[in-house]
Amino acid sequence: MSSSQTPKEAATDYALEFNLRAKKEFDRLDAAIRLQLAKKLKSRLAEPRVDADKLSGMPDCYKIKLRSSGYRLVYQVFDKRLVVLVIAVGKRENNQAYGAALSRFTH
Repeated sequence: MSSSQTPKEAATDYALEFNLRAKKEFDRLDAAIRLQLAKKLKSRLAEPRVDADKLSGMPDCYKIKLRSSGYRLVYQVFDKRLVVLVIAVGKRENNQAYGAALSRFTH
């Protein structure tokens, strides 16, 4: 490590929680899809706010997308509680995941 680099401060990972309906949606997925989403979710717990994946019209909400399968996972970030709450999981088709997320979104 060069002198211009500083070690990262001990970051606190966010806790992961699921909306009950989102948990059911997640559990119904094929095991391979679940594994891919779980891997991406785990990496987001350290830094959940990814500007490129921010959803417009839903403050503090972000998406994880699996391009190959068309699945989307939508989560909401609560900084005060250090929680990432998964609010919807579904296909991109017909805005399935986004429509569900909008109906479950908490301000």
